[in-house]
Amino acid sequence: MDNLLPIGIGAILLGGIAVFAMQVISPPEPAGHSMTPPDTSKIAEGAPIADVLVPAKLSANAQIGKNGFDAKCATCHGENAAGQNGIAPPLVHKFYEPSHNGDVAFQIAARNGVRAHRWKFGNMPPVEGLTDADVAYITLYVRELQRENGIN
Repeated sequence: MDNLLPIGIGAILLGGIAVFAMQVISPPEPAGHSMTPPDTSKIAEGAPIADVLVPAKLSANAQIGKNGFDAKCATCHGENAAGQNGIAPPLVHKFYEPSHNGDVAFQIAARNGVRAHRWKFGNMPPVEGLTDADVAYITLYVRELQRENGIN
């Protein structure tokens, strides 16, 4: 029984060293692209959450998507998908990068809505009046915005 105490203490120390080592050797996230929602406490209600750089020129299909986004999505997700504090998150955010949320996620979100799970904006309802083709164009627009902002 007396031998278990030093073994337990050693195991805890070894675990702590392992966690520290993983934090030291893991690559840092690019600045501004954290997988943690940003602190919005100092942003006015309804103000943009993200600073979004807009490409100098959108592709023709992304321009079609921008028109659809402006008509159906910008009311909540803000101009150029920058989000609106207290209303909806920015889509120009690492959460929505292609490797984390593929294009099909946009289709599912528009069709079925989304249960709140990362942000504290509440559930997103389904978006009425959008075809799969409309959402594909909108997704293209969002992807071009993301690339311009270093989210690939």
